[in-house]
Amino acid sequence: MRGHDSSLQHCLESGHFALTAEITPPRGAELESLSEAAAMLKPAVTAINLTDGAGARVRMSSLAAAIHMRQQGVEPVLQISCRDRNRIAIQSDLLGAAAFGIHNVLALTGDSLTADDDEATAVFDFNSRSLLAAIRHMNDEGTTLTGDTLSQKPKFFCGTADLPHDPDDEWRPESLLQKQAAGARFVQTQYCFDMAVLRRYMQCLAAHGLTERLYVLVGLGPLRSADGARWMRDNLHGTIIPDGLIRRLEAARDPAQEGVEICAELIQEARDIDGIAGVHLMAPGHHQAIVDSIRLAGLL
Repeated sequence: MRGHDSSLQHCLESGHFALTAEITPPRGAELESLSEAAAMLKPAVTAINLTDGAGARVRMSSLAAAIHMRQQGVEPVLQISCRDRNRIAIQSDLLGAAAFGIHNVLALTGDSLTADDDEATAVFDFNSRSLLAAIRHMNDEGTTLTGDTLSQKPKFFCGTADLPHDPDDEWRPESLLQKQAAGARFVQTQYCFDMAVLRRYMQCLAAHGLTERLYVLVGLGPLRSADGARWMRDNLHGTIIPDGLIRRLEAARDPAQEGVEICAELIQEARDIDGIAGVHLMAPGHHQAIVDSIRLAGLL
């Protein structure tokens, strides 16, 4: 079963403001929770990412979850981590994805293994750049990396991740430039709740020509509490949350609703920043809050 080309790609190339969300597949062999989350998010977003072993923990595979999304009429973004599989396994998974009409792929290095990983061994046969190059090779040449001809060329629309930050005058977005050269077409960023920092970061990307070659979707999400926001800032690498937003959550009578209102405001602000093509909304297990934020922002 082969589907049409990527709806996410069409949305971005048409100049529409893209909305994507993220689902963490279940820790178990059931599809009900996945279906419920997808049904909730489907009316509000263009595509949904399925994480791949996020936090280096065992969950349903991103590929299986993405296939299920596709069968539910939802556009998936297949996340592929380089941590767990070698190039044979990854190319095989990519062909499986293409067979089910899955076109969007987010290439990731993968979270580091921790002490709780049951003596797991990291692979890293690819890094994110070499994975992007391998996917582009399959698209363009119609062969595996060893030169074996594929029965049909895939049509993958590839993305990568990045960490917004406040650049100094000397900073050059070298990593992102290399990923774009390797085949990335879009980028989904880590959480960035500081629009002033985001503006300066985007100005730097524009100065190096990246906003003309990459569609940038900034990471946002509805914060639930001041304590939760502090934990995210302290524990999720690269997360930017200003002190002022944390104080606003502390002062709120209903912090979760305040988090939705903050998210909606920042979605609207992000739309006005040159080079921002959309937002990537993350709130594990709290998908209704994502929908509420999009509705409050006037984009549902």
